[in-house]
Amino acid sequence: MSKFKAAIIGGGSIADKNHIPALKNLSELVDIVAVCSRDGSKARSLADQHGIPHAFADAAEMYRTCQPNVIINCTPNTLHYPFTMQALENNCHVLCEKPPALHARQAREMADLAAQKGLILAYNLQLRQTSEWALLMRCKANGQLGEIYHIKANFLRRRGIPGWGYFTNKEMQGGGALMDLGVHVLDLALCALDYAVPANILANTYDFIGKTGGKGLMGSWDPQKFEVEDACMAYLSFPNKASIMLSASFALNTKADIDRNLEVFGSKGGAKLFPFSLYTEVAGELADVQFPFLEDVDIQLKNTAAFLDACLGKPSNVCTAEQGAILQEVVERIYASAER
Repeated sequence: MSKFKAAIIGGGSIADKNHIPALKNLSELVDIVAVCSRDGSKARSLADQHGIPHAFADAAEMYRTCQPNVIINCTPNTLHYPFTMQALENNCHVLCEKPPALHARQAREMADLAAQKGLILAYNLQLRQTSEWALLMRCKANGQLGEIYHIKANFLRRRGIPGWGYFTNKEMQGGGALMDLGVHVLDLALCALDYAVPANILANTYDFIGKTGGKGLMGSWDPQKFEVEDACMAYLSFPNKASIMLSASFALNTKADIDRNLEVFGSKGGAKLFPFSLYTEVAGELADVQFPFLEDVDIQLKNTAAFLDACLGKPSNVCTAEQGAILQEVVERIYASAER
C-alpha cells in the first residue's frame, strides 16, 4: 500500500501542536507534503519548522503542484466550508477541525459531496478517543446501562475567555462557548443516543461577563469586541423521551476553573465520564465502581489514526460527515431557540 500524501491547510497553533505531530507519528501511513496558509510566510515558517517540503499561500497551486489525497483543515470556523469543499472537489479525504461549519446547510452540503465522491470527511472531535469514552461504549453495548434516557453534558470554564485569536469574533467563529467547547460534549451525548435528532430544543445564551470585560485565566479580552455568547444552556428532548442537558461556558461564576464532563443515566445503570465511575447494583446492593487504571492516551494521535483507518475502509469511531451535519443542525437549532 502506498502512503497517503497529506497537506495541512491553516498555519496556526492547532496545526503546529496537534495535527502535524500526530501525522508524523503515523509516518508508516502518511507523508506530509505541504502546508498552506493565506499568510505565505506563516506557511513557510511552519513547513521549515517541521521539515515539510512545500509551503503555499494559494490552495489551488498546492493541489496542482503536490496532488495530495488527504487534507487536514485547520482554518478558522468560517473557512471550514470553502476549504473542505475545495478539498473534496480535488478528490481528497478531509479531516476538518470542529465545528463542521458556520451553518447547517454548509455541513449538509459537505456531507453530500463527500458521499457523492466516495470520500471520507471527518471531524476532529477527539474526546471520542479517551479511554473513558471507550469504556462507556462497552458498558452500553454490554447492557450495563440499559436504556439511556438522560444525559448531562458540561464543558464549563470559570474565566476562560481566550484573549487572542478569533474566539470572540462572531463573523469568523459563528458563535462562542457552544461552537468552541460545547460541541465536544454535545457530540458525545448525541453519540450515546446513537445520533438521534432531537424533537424539541429550548436554549438560552448569555454574554454578561464577556460584555463586562476583565482578566481571566486565558488572558484579558476587549469587551467592545466581544460578539459571541460567553455561556449557553440548552435542553434537548427526543422522540423516545430521552433528553440532554447541555451547558457550555467561556465564563461562568462557578467553583471549578474548568468542568468538562458527561453524566449518563440509564434504566439499569449510570456513569460519569471523568474520572470514570459506574453507578449500578452488585449482588442486589447499590455499588459505585471505579476504574483507576484506565490508560491515558494521546487523543489527537488516536483520532488522526481513526480518520486514516476510515480512509482505508477499516472500522473507525471518528466523527463522520453525516454525524457532523446532524451536529451542526442541532447547534443551529440551539442558537435559533436562544434568539426567540
